Amino acid sequence: MPAELSERLAELFRWIDPGPGASHLVSDVSGWWRDPDVLARLGPALVEPFRAARPTVVVSPAVTGFLLGPLAATALGVGFVPAHKPGDGRLPAGPLTWAQSPPDFRGRRVDLAVRDHALDRTDRVLVVDDWVATAAQVRAIYEICAARGAEPVGTATVVLDCAPEVAAELRIRGLVTADALHA
Repeated sequence: MPAELSERLAELFRWIDPGPGASHLVSDVSGWWRDPDVLARLGPALVEPFRAARPTVVVSPAVTGFLLGPLAATALGVGFVPAHKPGDGRLPAGPLTWAQSPPDFRGRRVDLAVRDHALDRTDRVLVVDDWVATAAQVRAIYEICAARGAEPVGTATVVLDCAPEVAAELRIRGLVTADALHA
C-alpha cells in the first residue's frame, strides 16, 4: 500500500470536541469521503493484502462499513453482504443469523445480523470496516461466518487501533495506525 495514501488519510482526519459535557473527542473521517482520489483508492488498498486468499464476498458492519464494504467488493469483483445492527432501523425481513460482540471500547456489546441466504459454506469472507480498536465487531462477524459455514480470510480496516496480537490472531490489516492520527 503506497505510503502517500496513509499520509493522506491522516491529513484528512480530524478529532472534534463535541462540546460541553463530552468525555472524549469524536473522530471525523468525512474528509476521506470528500476527497475523490482517496475514495477511489480505498477499495483497492483495503483488499490488496487479501487478494491471494481469494475472498468470494465482503461483509461489513453498519454504518460506515456500508460505504467501505461495496468499495472493497468492487475492487475484488465480488459481492457485498451488510451486517445489520438492530439500532440502525433497517433490519431486513427474513431469516437472520445473529451474533453479539464482546465488549467494545465503550464497554457495549453490539448485536449484528446477516441474512441467512447471503452466506454459506462456499464463501470465503473478507470483513471490512473503517476502524478496528478492540475487534469486538470483527469477532461477532467471524462468529456469524462460522454459524453459516463460511470461512473468514481476514479483516481489512482503514484505521488499525488494536493490539498487535489481536491483529495477528484475526488477520487484520490496516491502511493507517491510530497513532498516525494523533500526530
